[in-house]
Amino acid sequence: MTYHPNESKKIILTGGSGFLGSHLLKNKLFEKALVIGRSQPKNHKYFQEVSFLEEENLSKIFSDVEVIVHTAAKAHEMGEKNRSSLEIYRKINTESTLRLARQAALAGVKKFIFISTIKVLGEGNNSCSFKYDDPLNPQDYYSISKAEAEEGLKLISKSSKMEIVIIRPPLVYGKGVKGNFRSLLKLIRMKFPLPLGNIKNKRSLVSVDNLTDLIVTCINHPNAKNQTFLVSDDNDLSTTELLSMLAEAGGFKAFLFHFPGALLYFSLKLLGKLAIYNRLYGSMCIDIEHTKSKLGWYPPFRVKESLKDCWTGD
Repeated sequence: MTYHPNESKKIILTGGSGFLGSHLLKNKLFEKALVIGRSQPKNHKYFQEVSFLEEENLSKIFSDVEVIVHTAAKAHEMGEKNRSSLEIYRKINTESTLRLARQAALAGVKKFIFISTIKVLGEGNNSCSFKYDDPLNPQDYYSISKAEAEEGLKLISKSSKMEIVIIRPPLVYGKGVKGNFRSLLKLIRMKFPLPLGNIKNKRSLVSVDNLTDLIVTCINHPNAKNQTFLVSDDNDLSTTELLSMLAEAGGFKAFLFHFPGALLYFSLKLLGKLAIYNRLYGSMCIDIEHTKSKLGWYPPFRVKESLKDCWTGD
């Protein structure tokens, strides 16, 4: 449940044209938020073009700003393995984040909310759930850059009065979802048979509406100060369950059949696509008890309704 005793804060949002940012702008608290970045969101008039890596002085923009919500990032892309892409991730996700946060602290911004990723804790956990205070264990360039940004932000919070809030979501879905999730929608709509029946894994997901609600809660809640929060729908699903529920939400029947996991593993290994196997068969669960107890927050949106929203944006 969203905590909002005061809705008059001056807010800056980065990544307003992105999936999460566009949903935040639909929230009442963000109606007059100033969006900064390279592209202006549709139907939002408060915008200023800024290059985070090139702008040396943002003090005028940050004047009287109370909260910055930083969602802008280079998103994870499967298959990037060359050394230069790590530097690209670091430049966008680490260096630009820390540059923005340092200038915000100097300008007197009170709170900086950073949208990180659960991947900073690792790629999976077949025997237990990730907890908010688990050690960092990033495995790819995207999560390495996010983990380094987290560590840098914590140092900034120690040397300034600015509060840092870190939120680590898993896969985010909802209206207008893109990437691999959108590909699943297309396969289901085409009634394409999928060899993904009877998979017994468990994975945590979060609807963009639940994530938005948590961000709004963190903007105002006093207990969010200098905290790290994990977030999910608090309803873990197997790959088979997700596909079945997603198809049903769209009014379709999922055509799933059992296929030996070992055979699929070796097939994808030969193709250099083991990451796909791990996502489909591996487990990745999140414990959000700290988030619930610290903020009194519970995911207000149910999975079935959120899955229906995916089809409205398809």
